[in-house]
Amino acid sequence: MDPLSEVLSLLSTQSSFFSGLKAGDAWAIDFPAPNGIKFNAVVKGRCWLAVEGEDQPIQLDAGDCFLLSRKRAFSLGSDFALPAVKSETVYCHAVNGIAHCGSADAFFLIGGRFAFGEEARLLFDALPPVAVIKSGSEQASVLSWALERLAIELTSPTPGSALVVQHLGHIMLVQVLRIYLEKEGNSAPSWLLALSDPRIGSVIQAIHADPARRWTVANLAEVASVSRSTLALKFKLKTGSGPLEYVSRWRMQLATRALRSNHETISSIAQKLGYDSDSAFSNAFKRIMKCSPREYRESRGPILHQ
Repeated sequence: MDPLSEVLSLLSTQSSFFSGLKAGDAWAIDFPAPNGIKFNAVVKGRCWLAVEGEDQPIQLDAGDCFLLSRKRAFSLGSDFALPAVKSETVYCHAVNGIAHCGSADAFFLIGGRFAFGEEARLLFDALPPVAVIKSGSEQASVLSWALERLAIELTSPTPGSALVVQHLGHIMLVQVLRIYLEKEGNSAPSWLLALSDPRIGSVIQAIHADPARRWTVANLAEVASVSRSTLALKFKLKTGSGPLEYVSRWRMQLATRALRSNHETISSIAQKLGYDSDSAFSNAFKRIMKCSPREYRESRGPILHQ
């Protein structure tokens, strides 16, 4: 499994919610900071997006998508000179998840909100507060197909629509991440963008394939076919951390999942992740997670699958 798929498969979706908005004439809506990852796509029409902390509003056209990876309030509207209404006053009257604002339906937007566990930080901390994906690219064709299907399922629900909407929403989220990865390969250091580098990507792939191995910088440099110094420098530039630090952090991602999703002993988890003793595992866990494995297990409930 490739690293992006693996990280996505490890994410525990604690909750997800999908809805739509139809609007027309002049309108503006204020939305509170979302709990989790907020994803929206414009099906028809045009609007402006303003996000707390961002300097300028962003124009969105039909087929454009945006993803909010931080807990920030935002506004959507045709004209921000208008007094904005609160989103709860609009969505409290939604029918089949579709809300209406104004007296026309020249604009149609659909979207979802995903709440993930702590392990999502590895993925979404790599993104800017707002990532906008413009329509028109070849990669966006899959997104357009999913967008059309999601719109149909929301506006004309039939038996099984709730499950179809949930799966289509996840497909669109993955596709947005793919497109962002393809277009932003030379941006600031992050785990997500490091995957676009063939050598660093191969190192990350190797670590994920065998996380329990006693990795050294020399081993990983052989995977990338570069010297140790070159790997250390390039890995730091691309990901923001050193290669061995990444090994430790990835092991902790796997450890937190195991601690919450099964009843394996802490000793068994430690051995599977390549630690010689419980104390070595506990020390590594405390350094990264700021608590012991036992404390983590006791403070977190089991993963709930939806």
